[in-house]
Amino acid sequence: MLGEKGDFITSPEISQIFGELLGIWFVSEWMATGKSPAFQLVELGPGRGTLAEDILRVFSQLGSVLRSCDISVHLVEVSEKLSETQAATLTKEKAPLERHTGAPMYMKGVTKSGLPIYWYRDLRDVPKGYSFYLAHEFFDALPIHKFQKTPQGWREVLIDIDPQASDRLRFVLAPGATAAEAFIQPDEARDHVELSPDAGVVIQELAQRISLKGGAALIADYGHDGTKTDTFRGFCSHRLHDVLTAPGTADLTADVDFSYLRRMAQGRVAALGPLQQQTFLKNMGIDVRLKVLLDKSDEPSLKQQLLQGYDMLMNPKKMGERFNFFALLPHQRLLGTNCQMNTRQSEPSASSVAGFGELTWR
Repeated sequence: MLGEKGDFITSPEISQIFGELLGIWFVSEWMATGKSPAFQLVELGPGRGTLAEDILRVFSQLGSVLRSCDISVHLVEVSEKLSETQAATLTKEKAPLERHTGAPMYMKGVTKSGLPIYWYRDLRDVPKGYSFYLAHEFFDALPIHKFQKTPQGWREVLIDIDPQASDRLRFVLAPGATAAEAFIQPDEARDHVELSPDAGVVIQELAQRISLKGGAALIADYGHDGTKTDTFRGFCSHRLHDVLTAPGTADLTADVDFSYLRRMAQGRVAALGPLQQQTFLKNMGIDVRLKVLLDKSDEPSLKQQLLQGYDMLMNPKKMGERFNFFALLPHQRLLGTNCQMNTRQSEPSASSVAGFGELTWR
C-alpha cells in the first residue's frame, strides 16, 4: 500500500531531508530540556521504517552530542507484515530478532547503529519514561464517526446495504441519537463533523505521559483546525476511490481535526500548531540542508531527485500547505520565555521551540 506501486507515498519516502530535520527537532528539544541521560524514541505507525531510519542516521551523525545519552527505539505497529519490513530497514542483519508471541512487546532487535529496538501493538504497552513521540500520517488513518446536523439535531452518518442493489453500500443517517454524539461540542458551528474517539484516547495517553515524565510529541499530518467538514475519502493506486466500493482494497483516510486533538489533551500539556509544513521545515533549515546536499552531489540525476523532493514537500500546491505540524510539550517547557501561549489560537506562540520558531543551536 506504500510507495510508488501502492496507494500513496509519504514525505519520508519522497526525501531524506524530511526525516533528517525531524531528527534535528528531537535533538533540539532534548538539548533545550536539559540533556536527559536517557530517552525513548517512540514512533506510532512507522510505515516501512524510512522515517525512523533517517532520524537514527542523524542521531549517529550527532554522536558527539548524544554520546552520553542512553537511547532506545520503540515502534507501535499492529501489522505483522509491516513490522517485518521495518526490521529489515532498521536492524543489523547479523543480529537475530527475538520474537515474543502473545507478549505486549512482541519483537526485539538491535538497530544498525547499535540501539535496542522494540515492537508493540499498543502505545499503552510502551514503557513509561522520558520519551519523544512521533506520529507521521498516523492519526489520519484512525477510524472516525461522521455527523450531520439536521432539523432534529445531530445525526450520525452510518453505512447500510443499498436496498436497490444488495451488492452495494450506501450512507444513511441514524434515525435517532447515538452514543458518539457526546464528542460533539455544544457550540459546534459546522453542519458536518468528523471525530475520532481513537485519536482522543491516543492524545490523552500522550498528554498524560508527557506531563508526568517529560519529553514531547511531534505530530505531522494533513488536517485543519476545526474548519473542514466532509473529508473522508479513499485512495487506490494514487487516485481518489469511492470509499464504499470494494472495501478493503483502498486506503481510507480523513483529515485530522487538530482543534479536537488540542481539546483532547485537556490542558495537561501545551499544544503548538497546527503549522503548515512549508513553514515548519523552513524554520528547521530545509533550505540550508538542501544546499549542502546539492553541493556534495556530483550526479545530475541525484540533484534532480533532491530538487523534486524539495518541491513536493514545500510547494503550497503540493504538500507545503496541506500538511501540518502539531506538538505536545510539558507546560514548563514554555516557562521562562517571553511568549504567552493561548491554547485556543492556531498559530504557535512559543518561538523558543524549533520548527514553530527558527531553529537555534545553543
